[in-house]
Amino acid sequence: MHKYLNLFDLKQKVNYRTEVLSGLTVAMALIPEAVAFALIAGLSPLTGLYAAFIMGIITAIFGGRPGMISGATGAIAVVFFGLVTALKEINPSITVDEITQYVFATVVLAGIIQILAGILKLGKFMRLVPQPVIFGFVNGLAVIIFLSQLSQFTTDSTNPDAPWMSGSELYTFTGLVIIAMLIIWGLPKITKLVPAALTAILAIFGIVYFMDIPTTTVGDIASIEGGFPPFNLPDIPLSMETLKLIFPYAAIVAGVGLIESLLTLNIIDEITQTRGRGNKEAVAQGAANILSGLLSGMGGCAMIGQSLINISSGARARLSGIVAAIMLLVFIMFGSTLIEKLPMAALTGLMIMVSIGTFEWASFRTFNRMPKSDVVVMLAVTLITVFLHNLALAVLLGVIIAALVFSWDNAKRIRARKHIDENGAKHYEIYGPLFFGSISVFNEKFDIQGDPKEVIIDFAESRVVDMSAIEALNKLTERYKKAGKNIHLKHLSRDCSRLLKNAEKIIDVNVLEDPTYKLVSDELS
Repeated sequence: MHKYLNLFDLKQKVNYRTEVLSGLTVAMALIPEAVAFALIAGLSPLTGLYAAFIMGIITAIFGGRPGMISGATGAIAVVFFGLVTALKEINPSITVDEITQYVFATVVLAGIIQILAGILKLGKFMRLVPQPVIFGFVNGLAVIIFLSQLSQFTTDSTNPDAPWMSGSELYTFTGLVIIAMLIIWGLPKITKLVPAALTAILAIFGIVYFMDIPTTTVGDIASIEGGFPPFNLPDIPLSMETLKLIFPYAAIVAGVGLIESLLTLNIIDEITQTRGRGNKEAVAQGAANILSGLLSGMGGCAMIGQSLINISSGARARLSGIVAAIMLLVFIMFGSTLIEKLPMAALTGLMIMVSIGTFEWASFRTFNRMPKSDVVVMLAVTLITVFLHNLALAVLLGVIIAALVFSWDNAKRIRARKHIDENGAKHYEIYGPLFFGSISVFNEKFDIQGDPKEVIIDFAESRVVDMSAIEALNKLTERYKKAGKNIHLKHLSRDCSRLLKNAEKIIDVNVLEDPTYKLVSDELS
């Protein structure tokens, strides 16, 4: 229990000034994204802001990765857009408030699924995600972050059909964005006493305020004024039909949230050279989503963009995430008038720099060094992420492609060395795994008609992996038996022997026990 109760590492050296300033920067950057994601889902801006606060505070305190920021995300918003569309098709006269109740219920159910995933320790399956998939995921996410900022260069970023800015309006906005980007790029080369991102936001705010420059502000997107998140028990029919409607979306929200959160955790692990706890993060994400659904929030997951802002500002402890969440709530309750005056150009410049920093530019240099299959996987994941905005699908397909390539490569690597001993028995020494993909090549190694009466297959350097391999051995035994010859298996590892023993009712193979040979695992057991 000590592991779970010890929420804060008291031995960790914390730079309180850096943590607080970084948290303040993240809080400001959270506002336009939370509002935009809520609007994408067709919900009130406050549902996104409340979700950002609740997800942020719960995961900052109880999560498995200090320094990681959670909130309302585009990936989750896209899923809810599908739910909203489905609800309108079922009931064209459904109101926004009724839709919101279904969203809250879906968020709660998704949280329960995530907690179960954490308890069952399913986070360990993230180790199956290969590096090319992570490269593709990160690059695709960087492109999405960049493309999401292009709407700020229109006359109304909340309207997808709005025309592009032109004339002095465009020049002014672009100039302010470039100044913000230059500050974020150049300030760390001079001093690291203050976060460059926060300095850029304050500098652009000062320029716009004192020079009275007309430009888009946060308040032009939506009002962020509100109170403390109100408790709301989802008011929906408790029926099997309702469960059938929301469960698929809840499962997708849970899956997308966990994949994005655990991949973000892995990326921050690499940057900070430390190790987070995936299963603990899964439980925290689930708890945060349940509370979000009960406190009028749209749910969410880890935000790679905001997390990278936090980490690049020097934050390494839980304090920055706590400060970000609390300051966001303070802005909503007491500082909305001031925050609504922040120029969008500053936040746009910040997010563009985040996209540039997120992109794995080193992946271009590895094109000629990486296997072609890895390059294909990386590009596929990137393109799926960019064009479908479905991060879970992109990662899943990337893992499937990588697994198929791995299976194909290993299928070609099975080899057999042959010799005849002094007793006239022919030995086949097998090298490489025997599984469904390598069976055809394995069968081609044997000369049934030309072999002597006794044949021994030596698996000292091989492994019987699956049922397909067992069935292949069974059929090979039958073919030798029809030819009037005996076949024996030798040097099977303990797990291979167990597989054969479990299948002994449906197969017929001879295992040759070698009294002079024992595996290390056998000795230890």
